[in-house]
Amino acid sequence: MLGVVAEAEDVVQDAYVRWTSADRAEVRSARAYLTTMVTRLCIDRLRSARSQREVYPGPWLPEPLPTSNTDPAVGAELADTLSLAFLVLLEELGPVERAAFLLRDVFEYSYAEIASMVGHNEASCRQLAARARHRIGERRRRFDADAERGRDLTRRFIVACGTGDISELMSVLADDVVVWTDGGGKARAAPRPVVGAVRAARWLVNVAKRNPPDATVRQVTLNGQPGVVIEASGEVTTALVLDVIDGQVSGVRVVTNPEKLGAVRGHGVSVDEEVR
Repeated sequence: MLGVVAEAEDVVQDAYVRWTSADRAEVRSARAYLTTMVTRLCIDRLRSARSQREVYPGPWLPEPLPTSNTDPAVGAELADTLSLAFLVLLEELGPVERAAFLLRDVFEYSYAEIASMVGHNEASCRQLAARARHRIGERRRRFDADAERGRDLTRRFIVACGTGDISELMSVLADDVVVWTDGGGKARAAPRPVVGAVRAARWLVNVAKRNPPDATVRQVTLNGQPGVVIEASGEVTTALVLDVIDGQVSGVRVVTNPEKLGAVRGHGVSVDEEVR
């Protein structure tokens, strides 16, 4: 709903505090009460965030979240509903439209339940969800769910960036690859997306060259997708998420904003460890 781990935690905490002071005798269903409360708190946050993100410096990306990919079915589901690409598309929806779509299509609530959660009538919720489904469906892309293949491609991507092998890097990038960078005005980032394999490869290699000698590069699953975390001097400096379609990297989402890197600290396997 929110795309930011800290904000999600704040909403859950706020809902818990309200729950502890609620008159339980007046609550017919704890599940419905809590879900409604969390949904409405999220809608309030999204309304506030819209104005802030309109003046955000450069591209805005959701916060990367480490996930497990040990179960192939769960991995495919996560890549489909938690991918950064999907979360970015959700940003284009209005807060109530976004809530109605997620509650119906991801969490499978009935329209009657959704209506009571968002404060609209049932017909309106059907319309909101249908409109969102159409808007998302037109641009939504399905990523490869093969975890082993994704790990191999990520490793080749890391090695090519680190060694400056432009030819090898271009072999893993799709011709129309796009690189987005979110520094939030707090870290170095490209102000606009980098488009095309040649430009993207050169940009990625130049960025890799700026990593300090003590940097540790780790492979990790982020939002159900192949990812990379870079740490230097005990601090996470960068998280990358790779969109993989038909065995090639079609998108690279780079987060350098330090406020969005807390969740990835200490996760993943370093490339050196993997080699050994």
